[in-house]
Amino acid sequence: MLSVNNLFSHKPRVLIVDDIPTNIDLIRMQLHSADYTFESANNGIDALEKVRSWKPDLILLDLMMPGISGYEVCKTIKNDKEMRFIPVIVITALQEIDDKLKAIDMGADDFLIKPFNKVELATRIRSLLRLKALYDDLDTSENILFSLAKAIEAKDPYTRGHSERVARYSRMIAKGLSLTEHEQEHIWRGALLHDIGKIGIVETILHKAGPLNEEEMEHVRQHPIKGYDICSPLKSLAPCLCVIKNHHERFDGCGHPDKLECEHIPLMARIASVADAFDAMTTNRPYRQGMVFEQALQILDREKETGQWDPRLVTEFVKIMRNAV
Repeated sequence: MLSVNNLFSHKPRVLIVDDIPTNIDLIRMQLHSADYTFESANNGIDALEKVRSWKPDLILLDLMMPGISGYEVCKTIKNDKEMRFIPVIVITALQEIDDKLKAIDMGADDFLIKPFNKVELATRIRSLLRLKALYDDLDTSENILFSLAKAIEAKDPYTRGHSERVARYSRMIAKGLSLTEHEQEHIWRGALLHDIGKIGIVETILHKAGPLNEEEMEHVRQHPIKGYDICSPLKSLAPCLCVIKNHHERFDGCGHPDKLECEHIPLMARIASVADAFDAMTTNRPYRQGMVFEQALQILDREKETGQWDPRLVTEFVKIMRNAV
């Protein structure tokens, strides 16, 4: 079996959190044969600071500490987007089932009761480190796609920052509709990648200053499918693929690539469509100047019944943008 250490570009970093120094020393001694880098913290505040600065690959966490308890430390870590995929093994002398359930409810990945078997401890650490390595690999793959999407935009001064603005507007609409945090995150990521398929578009067409002919337009219309094909192998992006594939559908069914209509268009794609149109109207292009926000909002509001967008979402977006200024 492949060694855990071979899955990381560095020695796996293990943070031991316990207010009793002898307990920390005991764990270090029991794991001395493992080729890990260790750091320790003796209270909750110190633990959270070290998690943010040192970025451990796994945390061994005592529950009963003065000040911030292990429960709160675990909850804080698991509620933070930057830290939530760090595995947490709770190690405690508490033996009541309620204590275990509370730790699991706070997001703990595993639970060991003192005194524990050192072989069991080492095995559980290896198992969770493998899982952490998979998360890191997945995160790297996603970041490559996000960097690629940004690089595509950077080639053209007229589209630079477009996807980030569309993502921001989309999230504003999603929040206004009271979508969950997870749904807001999905639409944010989908909008950041919505134009990644343009990597397959000929640059002379992509940067053409004048109007496109029908053959060129058909070539450009392929970018949602190309983007979908690029991103679909990553299962972590599955919830936001509809944004990438369907952001050019029209509410009246005359869009592309699937000619979906009304509520058959996924909600996240309908939201991104409104955000995409607004950013296109308010940014400079080679053939025209961008509109001021109010002018673009007036056009969206006036033309919301023409069939291009979901009228309800246009109304929500116009309200949000006018309240924001």
